[in-house]
Amino acid sequence: MSERTTLLFDNGSLLPAATRRLRALARELAGRINVPVAPVSLLHSSGVPAELLDGVAAEILEPALQRRLAAGNSEFLVVPLFFGPSGALTDYLPARVTHLRQSHPGLRVRLAPPLFQAGDGRLAEILAGQVQRILAAMERGSAPGPEPMRVALVDHGSPVRAVAEVRDQLAAQVGTRLGAAFKVAPCSMERRPGAAYDFCEPLLAGLLRQPGWNSGPVVVAMQFLLPGRHAGPEGDVAKICREAEIASGGALRTAMTGLVAEHPLLVEILVDRWRQAAEWDALSADL
Repeated sequence: MSERTTLLFDNGSLLPAATRRLRALARELAGRINVPVAPVSLLHSSGVPAELLDGVAAEILEPALQRRLAAGNSEFLVVPLFFGPSGALTDYLPARVTHLRQSHPGLRVRLAPPLFQAGDGRLAEILAGQVQRILAAMERGSAPGPEPMRVALVDHGSPVRAVAEVRDQLAAQVGTRLGAAFKVAPCSMERRPGAAYDFCEPLLAGLLRQPGWNSGPVVVAMQFLLPGRHAGPEGDVAKICREAEIASGGALRTAMTGLVAEHPLLVEILVDRWRQAAEWDALSADL
């Protein structure tokens, strides 16, 4: 049996900062579990010029597996940098593994659980802490005011209901952690058309135009992991916030929190997800 290779993978981004942070997380995880961890992306990141990544091109997951298979490695433990059971984990990745097994029948891929798990409140702890940090910067602090402080917890939006349910559960947990002086609402940046995807509602753009949300300060809690065209300082979420402020005639003031992967507690979660996968039965957990 070949030595098992650990991969940490995200969805991928054309923004160099996303790959840089993914690489830093892989180094931090490797230092905690005492085995090498290779950072890879499902898609996109190979389009970033290598000169913007210290001369080392980003790797895409399938070619990364192919390269290691050619070198004689056939057993992999992959740790997803995803909040919930995205289609990338339940559909895309298994399909690519099945395809690779046509030429490499000995390929074994063990997928660790996603970041969110019922009973594990650490993601909510990260998000709530980032809200408090923003409030401190706003010189408002966490002291109760005459009205609850509004917090819009926003994710990308997914066609998978279970992923939207993760968003909703996190919003509830964050609200519990912050307390009665806060009003926390889950929302998404975007959704697919059609009633079948109404579970993504409300959208952030709509929420920030509703009475009770379209004036005064609102903290936008970013349920995003890495910077990109959605979550960067000039990304889609920031654009949605600016447009809502303009539409309010200046009555609305928004402040976005930092990203989840900026928080040191995320590595603790990744360590536990890796350990969960490493301890599974040798056969039953493979894709």
